[in-house]
Parts: sequence; structure tokens; C-alpha cells
Amino acid sequence: MIGFVLVNLWVKLDKKKSSTESKEVPKVTNEHATMTLEKIRFVEDKQGRVTWELEAKSIEQHEDQKMMILDEVKVTVYTNDHRTFVLTGKGARVFQDTKNVDLWGDVVVTSNDGYSLKTQSATYNHQERRVKTSDPVEIEGEQIHMTGRGMIVDLEARTFKILDQVRTQLKWKGRG
Repeated sequence: MIGFVLVNLWVKLDKKKSSTESKEVPKVTNEHATMTLEKIRFVEDKQGRVTWELEAKSIEQHEDQKMMILDEVKVTVYTNDHRTFVLTGKGARVFQDTKNVDLWGDVVVTSNDGYSLKTQSATYNHQERRVKTSDPVEIEGEQIHMTGRGMIVDLEARTFKILDQVRTQLKWKGRG
């Protein structure tokens, strides 16, 4: 039974259709949910290579809206050059048609090369492989600390752009 439910969810998540995005936190309750599950994990595998994973404490599927609402979410994105980005948040909305994810609540994006980004909300565009936010951001790395407002991260190109109010502090290692 559980296998059937997970396969059903995966098939619905894998369908490709257009959807509209909204920056608002969804105003839905589980009383309208088609299905509710706890402790879930989805993995997308393309030609034998894992491209992304999604984990959550709980999930509510809203089939009529073609989306899922998740609590305590973790999305791991694997790039073509074998880098890893982990996005976490208190909540998220996953659009089943596009696999785009809106995260909110203490959002953190970390990379396997030591960078960490903190903000309150962000959107992951699965097709573009980009993370965007208009909220204040803080980026921390081994030799840099940056703050600003608004940001675009291109996961495949390995670039990020802070859009406004940028402040940069370099960390110099002491010479001894």
C-alpha cells in the first residue's frame, strides 16, 4: 500500500506541465489534502545519475492544485560537475508539474565547497537550476562574508549575484 502511494506521488511529481508561481505562503490546510504522509524522501534519477533528492518531515498532497506542502524540508541538488547544494527550510511548496520549490522560514543554502547562504525565503527553479530570493541575504565562506538584499544563484554556472545593498567583508588569515 505504501509503495503504491509513493509511486503515485512520484508519477505526479514527474509530470511536466506549466504552472504559475506565487511568493505568498500557501493558505491551505490538510482538511483539503488529497493525501498526507510523514517522513518522506523522493529521489530523481536521470540515466543512472541522481539529480536531486527531496526529504521532509511531512507532506500534504493537494492534487487539485498540483502541489505539495512540506514541513521541515531538505532539497539536495547535484550539479553536472558533481557539486552538491543543500537547501533547507521550515516549510516548502513543491509544484508537481515543474518540480519548482518555494521554501520559507530560516532558509539555508549550503554548498559542498564551504559556502552558506541564509535568508527567509527562496525559490528553486528546477529547469533553470537557479535559486532566487528578494529577501535580505547573508553569505558566509572561508574568506568572505557578504550581506545584501535579493539574490540569484546559478547552480550549474557556479555564480551568485546579490542584487542590492551589498556589503562585503574579507577575512584575512593571520600571517605568522
